[in-house]
Amino acid sequence: MISVLVLTLNEEVNIGDCLDSVAWADDVLVLDSGSEDRTVEIARSKGARVLHRDFDDFASQRNYGLEEGGLRHDWVLHLDADERVTPALREALRDSAERGEHRAYRVPSKLMFQGRWLKHAGMYPTYQVRFGRREALTFTQVGHGQRGALPSEQVGTLDEPLLHYAFSKGIADWVRRHNRYSSDEAEHARETQLRDVDWSALMTGDAQARRRALKDLSYALPFRPLLRFLYVYVGRLGLLDGRPGFDYAVLMAFYEYLIGLKRREHEHRERTDAEESADSSLEVEIHEA
Repeated sequence: MISVLVLTLNEEVNIGDCLDSVAWADDVLVLDSGSEDRTVEIARSKGARVLHRDFDDFASQRNYGLEEGGLRHDWVLHLDADERVTPALREALRDSAERGEHRAYRVPSKLMFQGRWLKHAGMYPTYQVRFGRREALTFTQVGHGQRGALPSEQVGTLDEPLLHYAFSKGIADWVRRHNRYSSDEAEHARETQLRDVDWSALMTGDAQARRRALKDLSYALPFRPLLRFLYVYVGRLGLLDGRPGFDYAVLMAFYEYLIGLKRREHEHRERTDAEESADSSLEVEIHEA
């Protein structure tokens, strides 16, 4: 009834536990981006099919898996290798597929850090469209993440969460990944103007639409790293998560700082190039005169 699509790149630490959590599915496709560790070997040993596609962005990977992966079932669950499906979520997925009230579903996730669930600092529940009918799910890349393209009225919401082990490969790996993500976010921030904000979603949109609009609006705010820390640690009561909550709030402020720094670097480079181009034009005019 349900196919599972997992994206991987050097995930030997995670892929076994991820696939064990979906052992109930009879169709599991691992779309690998060129792993150099034992990811593919472990995936095949767990009974998963494996395809290769060079990575460009998350949305394109997911769309390729949907279109070219030969998935057997109409309903598809999208996972990353550091995510786990609980027995309760498995039942919720099966029930939703049987009832078919919506074409796709948002799934919440619990962020796990330093051996515990970050109930507050992890912004639970944060939703992503991860489950739906194969022909209805099309993803669009925005910043470093992806968004579903269905109208909100066609998307339902599940209560049971995924477990997200974002730090399973250590802090150094998290920093490397978020260094890449910050480049994508900086580019998205640079392209996003106040006129692009979906103002109506702030008042009348669903929770996910409001969150997206607030994110776009936040690009115009000063002191974003400090504001991000205060929002996570104080506004979202991350302080109740103890030391893990504080550490995570600091990491998110650092991530925000990287985005702003790269955004300013790009703008500085553009100004410098424009000035050099203007100087070159002036030199040509003087020479011709």
